[in-house]
Amino acid sequence: MNLEREYIKLIFGLKLKQARTNKNLSLFGLAKITELSKSYLNEIEKGKKYPKTDKIILLSEKLDVSYDHMVSLKLDNNLAPIGEILKSGILKEIPLDIFGIQENDLIDIIANAPAKVNAFISTIIEIAQHYNLTRESFFLASLRSYQEAQNNYFEDLEQKALAFSKSFQININSKVAIEDLKTILIEEYGYKIEEIVFSEQEELGDLRSIFVPKSKTLLISVDVDDPQKAFIFAKEIAYNYLEITERLFTFSWIKFDNFDQVLNNFYASYFAGALLLPRQQLIEELNLFLLKEDPKPQEMIQLMGKFNVSPESFYQRLTNILPKDFQLKNLFFLRLSHKIGTDTYQINKELHITNQQEPHANEMNEHYCRRWVSIRTIDESLKQNKKHFFDAQISKYENSGNEFLVFSSATPDPFKKDYLRSISVGIMITPAIRKKFKFIENKSISKQIVGVTCETCAVKDCLERSFPPIQLQQKIRNENTDLIVQEYMAKFS
Repeated sequence: MNLEREYIKLIFGLKLKQARTNKNLSLFGLAKITELSKSYLNEIEKGKKYPKTDKIILLSEKLDVSYDHMVSLKLDNNLAPIGEILKSGILKEIPLDIFGIQENDLIDIIANAPAKVNAFISTIIEIAQHYNLTRESFFLASLRSYQEAQNNYFEDLEQKALAFSKSFQININSKVAIEDLKTILIEEYGYKIEEIVFSEQEELGDLRSIFVPKSKTLLISVDVDDPQKAFIFAKEIAYNYLEITERLFTFSWIKFDNFDQVLNNFYASYFAGALLLPRQQLIEELNLFLLKEDPKPQEMIQLMGKFNVSPESFYQRLTNILPKDFQLKNLFFLRLSHKIGTDTYQINKELHITNQQEPHANEMNEHYCRRWVSIRTIDESLKQNKKHFFDAQISKYENSGNEFLVFSSATPDPFKKDYLRSISVGIMITPAIRKKFKFIENKSISKQIVGVTCETCAVKDCLERSFPPIQLQQKIRNENTDLIVQEYMAKFS
């Protein structure tokens, strides 16, 4: 979207429309006094055409506004946010086509209802400022919406991962060998691979790899384990095999310069997941697991161990496979982070397939329900001193009555010292799910009534509660006040 040119045309169109409506003129009326066609004026106001100098002079005279005002890119205060959002280039950085939005549609929406669009944009800006929404978080939210719209399944990337494995004779029926991936990077793509001690530099402590494009050198931390190394190598292969040039150079990421980098980072990660966790093999393994009537936690850990991946990669891959191949259309993915020695838990990654499910990130510093298995696995991992603690739970949400079968794994955070994190996938329980998951009625799976945050939770006498339900209490108070107001209104009507 060429916003430099389109921005100038749109701003002029907005100014013309504002000047016309200030004079209480219809398009027909303006056409009559200027002797310009109504259709031509309509295209100017929609930002599709920019008039020549003589036409601008004519319009300025008839509308009693100065020529300089009309050609200036400065908007009046009531339209300024629109100018700011367009000038910022944020729309230019998001490939609107992946959301099915055409450039002309956007221009028409803004031009036809500038006041309403202005109010909408102002609301977004105010919310962003209130919740400290960064440019990166805006990009990531856009990506998440794109993933959710596609049920997080991308057939073209699945096929490309398969084509790569055949072309390079990678045996995907067993654990993908790290040495094979490393050799491909070196021999096929001309990489140099150096292992260095990142932890010697405090600022690099959270990084696992750096790619230096000028020399095609991949610097990799000596602290990474085999699953992390396999993922890093597979992701680098993806950048090359998919011919991606607009990319990030660190893992994990530090910043995004534009939305293409966000999207390409996701594409490369998806390809890596599809390569390391082949779809058909994973489907077969999951089907065998679902036949078990009383699976033990260690059996799920063993299932993950059949692939050269981290628990997070495994759970991420489930969000590709479960909706597509098991028709599980209502599920969520959560990653929680916890600093040892504190009582805080933060959601720093989430995904919701089909609908927004109950557990979701909260930016108001509210306390997530301590009955979540996502939090319990972290706590138990600490108590039992286990590097990988797995558990499952049936969570029934008090406010909605919805039930979810939730799998969760807690491990040390590979990117942060003294941090643990849990990765969870929750599947909404339906009659079809009860038939598909043989073990769902087994008494060995704990059942819990849960909330979203303590501040909004209606569960009474909760021993795990870490904060009073102040938001819920305020809501109930407002509802009771409204009932009394309605009684007075009825009495004195």
